[in-house]
Amino acid sequence: MKRVDLIAIGGGSGGLAVAQRAAKHGASCIVVEPAPLGGTCVNAGCVPKKVMWNAAHLAQALDDARDYGFDISGGRCDWPRLVAARDAYVARLNTMYSTRLADSGIEWLRGSARFIDAHTLAVGEERIRATHIVIATGGRPIVPGVEGAGLGITSDGFFALRAQPRRVAIVGSGYVAVELAGMLRALGSEVSLVLRGQRLLASFDVMLRDALLEAMSDEGISLLTGAAVARVERETGGAVRLWTGTAQCAGNFDTLIWAVGREPNTDNLDLSKVGIKLDQGGFIVTDAYQNTNIEGVYALGDVTGRAPLTPVAIAAGRRLADRLFGGLADSRLDYEMIPTVIFTHPPIGTVGLSEDEARARHGDGVKIYQTRFTPLYHAVTQRKPRTAMKLVTIGPREQVVGCHVIGPGADEMLQGFAVAIKMGATKADFDNTVAIHPTSAEELVTLR
Repeated sequence: MKRVDLIAIGGGSGGLAVAQRAAKHGASCIVVEPAPLGGTCVNAGCVPKKVMWNAAHLAQALDDARDYGFDISGGRCDWPRLVAARDAYVARLNTMYSTRLADSGIEWLRGSARFIDAHTLAVGEERIRATHIVIATGGRPIVPGVEGAGLGITSDGFFALRAQPRRVAIVGSGYVAVELAGMLRALGSEVSLVLRGQRLLASFDVMLRDALLEAMSDEGISLLTGAAVARVERETGGAVRLWTGTAQCAGNFDTLIWAVGREPNTDNLDLSKVGIKLDQGGFIVTDAYQNTNIEGVYALGDVTGRAPLTPVAIAAGRRLADRLFGGLADSRLDYEMIPTVIFTHPPIGTVGLSEDEARARHGDGVKIYQTRFTPLYHAVTQRKPRTAMKLVTIGPREQVVGCHVIGPGADEMLQGFAVAIKMGATKADFDNTVAIHPTSAEELVTLR
């Protein structure tokens, strides 16, 4: 039986991060992963998504170029060529991760793990034992239990498409749904976004939700609200038709994409053998230090259901390794003030409390600063997407506890503002910063 200091179950962002940092501290480590390294982010998430977003952004830029005096006809995207380039880049990343593990002296055990006891795993016929076991198995897209659901695909299936879908129905209202909708529409597909309720991005600031809804409508995305899908049918000729609970229907789609959430990859780990506690959604319950209820067993990343973002899993993994092997007893990730970007068209950047969350916590101590404008880039274009920005402040010092931006460049400008807000910046600190002109970002330091 092999014996090591740490086993990471999962070769995604969190598992790789904790093993590599632990190895730097001198720990012996094994990563258990049956699929290509990199997890969802590299193989069917952030990385290939951003490549597709870049392509969609270029498609819009080609249209805008004519308004800037260029004799350009954008034409249609060569989808197979784009996909081949994207997949080749992903394959290079897979190889890079494998090389890094080998260079760090970390063994990659290709297979699926299940618990024998709190310190022993079975991987196929092999048994391995470790002082510390980290569960970082991530999640997978949910397929709803409605009749005909198998006629649709998930985000995993989207990245397997070898041809561009022309008439697409996307069911969902969160990150994945709005990103895929904007991307496909910019690349020329007809897109219908089917919402069970009335709102997009329900947990985000209302300004962002409203501005995105307007932008998507302006770009020609059909928004079907209050439409809970009850069944899916294949029509003669191969098109897909959706039926809602009220017997309304929408049809003639060549592709249906489910984007109704994700669930944890825990069902094949035999967690019940060691009594690891799960919440009602099947996510592993952890404390502030990534400890499960079983000593020596930890969990991080999407499998915990907390802030399911790649940088969060990486940060949590590194801090856990520092605590276990680096002598930093208090090392842990602070889950407050985590910035995030949604790669819609236009993109959204957000950090901290929404206005509603701030008012619920701080009542009358909240003061809002916001603006809405057409960015200079679009001064001469026929397209006129609007940028919207909001700062949420609290108390007499007007500490900034929320920053929300939707518009071109929001994805890149947010990182620096997130640093300032994490450090406790006030509105006066923003005001005392000289603006960079002409930019959209300057609006955040000139709000009145």
